[in-house]
Amino acid sequence: MTAPGAQANRLKRTFEALSVRNFRLFAGGQLLSVTCTWMMIVAQDWLVLSLSGDSGTALGLVTALQFTPVLLLTLMGGRLADRYDKRVLLICANAASGVLSLLFALAVLLPGAELWHVYLFALGLGTVNAVEVPTRLSFISEMVGVELLPNASALSAAYFNAARVVGPALAGLLISVLGTGPVIALNAVSYLATVLSLLAMRPGELQRGGAPQRGATRVADGLAYVRGRPDLLLPMALVGVVGMFGFNFQLTLPLLAKTVFHADPRAFGLLASALAAGSLLAAFVTTARRGRPTATLVVASAIAFGLLETLTGLAPTFATALVLLAATGFASMTFAQATNHRIQLGSAPRFRGRVMALYALIMQGTTPVGALLLGWLAEHWGARSGLYVGGLVSLAAALAVLFVQLRGTGDGAPPDEDIRANRPEVPDHR
Repeated sequence: MTAPGAQANRLKRTFEALSVRNFRLFAGGQLLSVTCTWMMIVAQDWLVLSLSGDSGTALGLVTALQFTPVLLLTLMGGRLADRYDKRVLLICANAASGVLSLLFALAVLLPGAELWHVYLFALGLGTVNAVEVPTRLSFISEMVGVELLPNASALSAAYFNAARVVGPALAGLLISVLGTGPVIALNAVSYLATVLSLLAMRPGELQRGGAPQRGATRVADGLAYVRGRPDLLLPMALVGVVGMFGFNFQLTLPLLAKTVFHADPRAFGLLASALAAGSLLAAFVTTARRGRPTATLVVASAIAFGLLETLTGLAPTFATALVLLAATGFASMTFAQATNHRIQLGSAPRFRGRVMALYALIMQGTTPVGALLLGWLAEHWGARSGLYVGGLVSLAAALAVLFVQLRGTGDGAPPDEDIRANRPEVPDHR
């Protein structure tokens, strides 16, 4: 039986990063905002299917438009994050997202909403995300420092997935009662929480490691840095394939719910929440991490994800799909966290904004290609194909990376300067 003192210490270590005031403010604002963002995503997807006659191609196009700016502009966003004050950039990005979401809500609430309205605002929000995502990822280390970075990153994933549990389920209920417009309007208001939390921070407590760089922040230097680091390059490549084909749940789940199980918005919300519940559990498991994950953990979690997503695509009943989606969510978050921590903890601070921008670019920027392909596939081969094809491709990529690693050519120790900058450089199997 575990002693009460040991339980208290374990709980304290799980939420250790929340002892930092700036991060506590940030996490609170994000929890509310991200919950409403997931509600908006469900409302947006349901609106697209309603306006297009359940078209997988239309849904794929919306997803592509939302992530295309990430593909084109994220590296520039990472350059901005390394060059300017990340807190100020995040305030501006969240304020811009709030304004765009409000305009989107008005377009839906007023008579005559059309598909091109959805396309336009998806593109606009994606453009803002190209700056916000790499800035937010690299800002976490400034709030808590390198030692607490894995814990803070895992807690960030926890609140993100808590939002994914609550948001879709609540959205399904509200859409059934109020329609999609009010849900999108609620998301617009929620950005105030993030902006206010950033304004309430104490800039003097941020661990910036010196003044922002001005003249030596070329995108090409960041790419050259990663190219010379096999231990960063291989997980980046694996993230690219899994992100393109495996992580297209925004496309595959609405189609699965509406065309395979003939579900209503509430049931669709349950599918999304099941995926998020598994991800949330994995996020809490990784709060115990204190060192850099091994390459083996990255590949093993990718293999598990590929197998589980394939099985989800073959699920015979709605109940079976819920269970498999929860397991798939656990594997997907384990993989995402392992690659995030392996890449971020292996990067020198002066390159971290650009490295995490490349990570975000590869993770999310490949989504447009995958969304268009899987949308076409689902429309011609059925909604299930988007899941099992994505799972099989992810599995094949993980096995290919495993083969490279077994040959001993795909990993390497980081340079001494990175070890000193990211102490402790201790492999972590969690």
